[in-house]
Amino acid sequence: MALKIRNNDYEIIKDYGETVLALDLNDIVTDYYDNFDYIVGDWAYGKVRLKGFYDKNNKLVKEHNNIENVDNYLTNNCAYGCKYFILKKN
Repeated sequence: MALKIRNNDYEIIKDYGETVLALDLNDIVTDYYDNFDYIVGDWAYGKVRLKGFYDKNNKLVKEHNNIENVDNYLTNNCAYGCKYFILKKN
């Protein structure tokens, strides 16, 4: 499914907990995330937290923001069993 956020087109890659459509992402995604290839949002204590990730071929990629390491991020930096979503910029 496609979304438009701040004039950027995104595809929903994963929506664990089916929460992404309940959000007004235009209110929480700032221009900081415009350069990232992916946006990951996780829920904890009733709030959504966002993190930007890059594709492995992006010149800005580092180990901590490589989308191939998103499972590690979700396991080690997010609440256990939390709802989360992954958006890919088109």
